[in-house]
Amino acid sequence: MRCRTLQLKIDLHVHTHYSYDSVITPQDLIFYSKKRGLDGVAVTDHDRLDSALKLAKETSLFIIPGMEIESKNGHIVALNLKEAVPKGLSVDETVDRIHEAGGIAVASHPVTFFKGSLGKNVSSKFDAVEVINSSAFPFNRSVKHGELLASHLGKARVAGSDAHYGPEIGCAYTVVDAEPDVTELINAIKKGLCQPFGSAFPLTMRMKGFLARLNRR
Repeated sequence: MRCRTLQLKIDLHVHTHYSYDSVITPQDLIFYSKKRGLDGVAVTDHDRLDSALKLAKETSLFIIPGMEIESKNGHIVALNLKEAVPKGLSVDETVDRIHEAGGIAVASHPVTFFKGSLGKNVSSKFDAVEVINSSAFPFNRSVKHGELLASHLGKARVAGSDAHYGPEIGCAYTVVDAEPDVTELINAIKKGLCQPFGSAFPLTMRMKGFLARLNRR
């Protein structure tokens, strides 16, 4: 008799202090991930992969190596990369390079304001759509249009907090039907064996996060 596949609770969009605009330390990453009951996180620092690979080796937390890439037309989250993908390429070329590097491409916060959204530049080449992003504004509009986009393209629906401040970790997450193995988890997302959950950052948390990042500068 085959054992039942596990359901993993993963925040698929987290920035650490290796991103210029985040204050999340490795200690914060572990502490708040456990506090939120997460099974793991995707470290998706801006335009760099080395930090995720480093943290995957140095912490006991289950980490999916990734990066948030600034394409010419908006931000793209890449998961399970074997090598970094440069910023500044077209959307199609960025997605192609992600696939060549062994990863999957997620349209991050595709329909929201002030966040480098892709808008109409999301194509069927993408593997998933981030329908819930806790930092998105206005939040309900972002979720509604993200859901419509994922449905239109027939793509997997995922969620991530887009945390840049420790307590924000896990405000949004994806439940994935997979074992705690990066390859299995990525394959499950590609098959749509996942479901997004989450809510917007509370106003007080947004303000505390803003002040923490301001003090870093």
